[in-house]
Amino acid sequence: MTTLNVPAREIPVPSSISPEAQMALSFPVSADSTFPALDDLEGWRSHVVERDAEISPLVIGHAGELPVHDEIRSIAGVPVAIVTIPDVTDDRIVLDFHGGALIYMGGAACTAMARMAAAQRQMITWGPDYRMAPDHPHPAPLDDCLAVYRALLDERPAERIVVAGASAGGNLAAALCVRAREEGLPQPAALVLQTPEVDLTESGDTFRTNLGVDSVLTPLMPVNVLHAAGHDLAHPHLSPLFADLEGFPPTILTTGTRDLFLSNTVRMHRALRRANVEAELHVLEAGPHTGFMGLAPEDAEIVAEVRRFIDHNCPPEG
Repeated sequence: MTTLNVPAREIPVPSSISPEAQMALSFPVSADSTFPALDDLEGWRSHVVERDAEISPLVIGHAGELPVHDEIRSIAGVPVAIVTIPDVTDDRIVLDFHGGALIYMGGAACTAMARMAAAQRQMITWGPDYRMAPDHPHPAPLDDCLAVYRALLDERPAERIVVAGASAGGNLAAALCVRAREEGLPQPAALVLQTPEVDLTESGDTFRTNLGVDSVLTPLMPVNVLHAAGHDLAHPHLSPLFADLEGFPPTILTTGTRDLFLSNTVRMHRALRRANVEAELHVLEAGPHTGFMGLAPEDAEIVAEVRRFIDHNCPPEG
């Protein structure tokens, strides 16, 4: 294998982005890259609890201030946060899968992220609190997502449903479309993949070139292996980048030039286009994984692009 030796260098916060985005980049929040041994399930349980305790309060605190209403319902045996917006009568529903590396951000954090998604898009949002490793590895999370989608089809026709996910949620959103096709279910009207974790083999270029540049993410291979539970990481149910994407719904993909998952996103976009799927790719200048924490005008631009794409492919009534 040919490699390129790159000298050590400092990478400044660029002046090409907004002051708010510059501020966000000035406070790195990279996750700890050390993980328990794969067979240490108690160690993984403690790790998840500790990591959630660091992140969840910030998300829950912000989401609690939003003018939306949520209730938790059991749907197909899965706890689902149903989030509505007062005085909004739009009948469309977004089935939104939360991020968190396939092990973090369940429970109250899942509800908080569904609240944030609903407030951004001003649409009814279902946020499944899908099971996760270490106790419930693959295929349990995807089974839960599919079960909720199947139940949602009893509530709305597919053309009134949007499936969305960021990061790990993007993995499940794309894999859901693969499973739905295999099981004869209709595809949703649109698919939203925001910096999606669609390649658990971590084979893309930016897993190396953006290593240490992304202020949010570090490689997650131990987590991927834990989640896969002995299954092939390249299987389309685990890495939907490698699926047959023919017949996928129109898809919008977002990422940033500093995102560790930039390769995931651009490769998924090219794979969708090769399959003749309508697909848009939006890349933020200097954007790390998941953008600038919602603090910058660049984030608002992405929210507007996603809403425009949804409205085009799943128009509001009237």
